[in-house]
Amino acid sequence: VQLQAFGGGLVQTGGSLRLSCAASGRMSSNYVMGWFRQAPGKEREFVASIRWSSRHTYYADSVKGRFTISRDNAKRTAFLQMNSLKPEDTAVYYCAGGPTIIVSSIMSANSYASWGQGTLVTVSS
Repeated sequence: VQLQAFGGGLVQTGGSLRLSCAASGRMSSNYVMGWFRQAPGKEREFVASIRWSSRHTYYADSVKGRFTISRDNAKRTAFLQMNSLKPEDTAVYYCAGGPTIIVSSIMSANSYASWGQGTLVTVSS
């Protein structure tokens, strides 16, 4: 599966952005798509993920209530709606995907086999 991310940009504190991740190639029914981010000088961290078939979602505590992950099966695209953005959300955001990821591994980058290119999100204070 190949993934391509879109939608980064510059936004003020409190603003919103929506990221998209388009998938091409064969996706299994148990596929999981997610978003990770990496701020300058920091390690890559989990943001959110969604199970393609069940639409079950998972979120990092730092984004719960502000970010929403969803998917459009017809467009083979996952979305990350980011509201109430904070300067600490500034990072390069990466979409990722992989089959058969168990719950205990859902937040681990190593669980995801496919990665899109990063898209930069900058939140100004």
